[in-house]
Order: sequence, then structure tokens, then C-alpha cells
Amino acid sequence: MARALELAQRGLYTTTPNPRVGCVIVRDGIVVGEGWHERAGGPHAEAIALDAAGAQAANATAYVTLEPCAHHGRTPPCADALVRAGLSSVVAAMADPNPLVSGKGLTRLREAGVNVRVGVMEEEARELNIGFVSRMSRGRPWVRTKIAASLDGRTALLNGSSQWITGVEARRDAHHWRARACAVLTGIGTVKQDDPQLTVREVETTRQPLRVVVDSRLEISPAARIVGTGTLIATAVRDEAREAALTAHGASVALLPNIAGRVSLPDLLRALAACDVNELHVEAGAGLNGSLLQEGLVDELLIYLAPHIMGDKARGMFDVPALTELAQRREFDITEVRMIGSDLRVIARMR
Repeated sequence: MARALELAQRGLYTTTPNPRVGCVIVRDGIVVGEGWHERAGGPHAEAIALDAAGAQAANATAYVTLEPCAHHGRTPPCADALVRAGLSSVVAAMADPNPLVSGKGLTRLREAGVNVRVGVMEEEARELNIGFVSRMSRGRPWVRTKIAASLDGRTALLNGSSQWITGVEARRDAHHWRARACAVLTGIGTVKQDDPQLTVREVETTRQPLRVVVDSRLEISPAARIVGTGTLIATAVRDEAREAALTAHGASVALLPNIAGRVSLPDLLRALAACDVNELHVEAGAGLNGSLLQEGLVDELLIYLAPHIMGDKARGMFDVPALTELAQRREFDITEVRMIGSDLRVIARMR
């Protein structure tokens, strides 16, 4: 199963919106076939492994990182293929949270007389597909907020200047997280201040994530570098002239107002899930970061701390109302601390 997970990892940047899946087929203690799912529409891991194993798949055991599918999508059901190949056993790391599958593949195997075991290295398998699991079980993407800050938690000078707080290595590392995400989210304030592209440039990739801008008053200029094919502008107002100018440059506009006249962030996440977004990577300022945090929509923090001090007058990470008691704190569990070049990378998850 560890080898199957290693294979699945190869699809980290390419499988979206499908899950990352690996498969290893073993007969008499010898690996006779292995495969991994590379991209949506392509063959699944089980099909590739079965093709490699050929006749040796008979009476063998398949180790697969996710329950084999039992429905017809762009490819035929893997559960049926495993049955036809005559495997004696299938070991799955976890059940598929997709309602179209969700136990049906395991049932199909058992009904055909295949010995089935589930739960081997389940935590590792779930971690690899945390966004897919979130979309299928919660109806929204996994939200990872990336922040570059000084040791005293400052993300920009009072005048908004923030390039560059962290070093080259940390910025390159952040592109790996962009590359694995289905979409990158920012706010209109960041667009006005920095005019970012928010594309993946430091990592070799066959695709670019969807770029999403929260712009409640539809202020974004069609000339902004982020605007183009593969860009979604989420707004709270209808302005046909501005929308036409943006769509003429290839962008899409979504009207998602809340009762306060701002973009409804929960509605935006649901809309992104409907567009098959598994992992949402946030690179925004304190305003949007604070709004996501207040609404309980941040799942994970990816923070790069640079070894310098910027002072109290510089801008912070989250613009939220002042707390009146410590019990109001948002609590996180730190899951990883690591040096990236001269900067410290901290990963933390909402409790």
C-alpha cells in the first residue's frame, strides 16, 4: 500500500478533479503490475496495473489507495475489471466518499467472491485526497490559506508594499502548493495593490489552476494581469458593461451576493465545488483572510515566516474584530514546522 500511495503521489498536480490513486498488483509475493491515475479522462490506476500484470493478475491481490469505482464515467468501472481479471483479493486504503461509488465498488467485488479489506494506511490515503474528500463529503473545497509574514506576523508595510517578504526558496515552495490546487483565490485589494498573475511558474505543470477574485463591487480592471481565460470574478453587483468588458478578455463573472451586499463566501465555495474544485489555495490580504476565518471557512494555514521584524504599524495576517476574551480565539493544531531556505514554514489546521 505504501508503494501504491507513492504512485498516487505522482498525480499530485494532474488528476484534478479526480482523486489521486495508485494501484499495485501482487502475486505470490511478487509485484506483477502497478499503475497510477494521471488525469481525468485517462485510464484509472487499476486499469493500468491490470494491463501491466496481464494473465498474472489471476489469483493475485490488488492494493489500491481508493475504493475501485463501480459506475460508468469517462472510463468503465474498475471493480468489474478486477473481477474479470480473476483477482482473489483487493485491499483498499479507504472507501470512496463519492456518492456515485461509496461502497458500491466494494460490494461488487464481494458479490463476485473477491476477498476485500479496507482501511490499510487510510489516514495517508485520505491526506493525499483531502480536497476530493472535502468536496464529496462537505460540498465545498478544502481551503488552504497561504501567508508570507515577518516573525512578528506582518504581511505588508502600512503602504501595502509586500514584495518580497520571504526568500526565493519559500516563494518557489509556494508554487508547489499552487500547482496542486484546483483554484487560487485572492481579493480585489491584492489585485489593485500587486497586480498578480497567480499562475504556476516555478513548477513544471500541464495545467493552470482556476484563478478566482472576490470583488464585491466589480472594480477590477479588464487590463489586470489576472484577468483572462481561466479567471472567475465573484461579485455582489450586476454591471452589464463591466461584465462584458471582462468576458471579452476571457474571464467569467459570478453574481453571489449576501445580505450585506458583499460576496457570499459560503456560496462561492459551493459554486467552486460544483465546478469540481477540490483544493482552494488562498493568497489574499488581511481583509479576505479575516472574512474567511470569521465564517469558519479556513481549513489549513500555510505560513512562511521570514527572519525579520516589520513593526506594529505594518499590516497583519487577519483583519478581524477585536476579541474581548481569550475563549474567542480560533484554535489550530500545528502539523508541520520546516525550514525552507532561510524562512520557516508552518502548517496548521483548524481544530
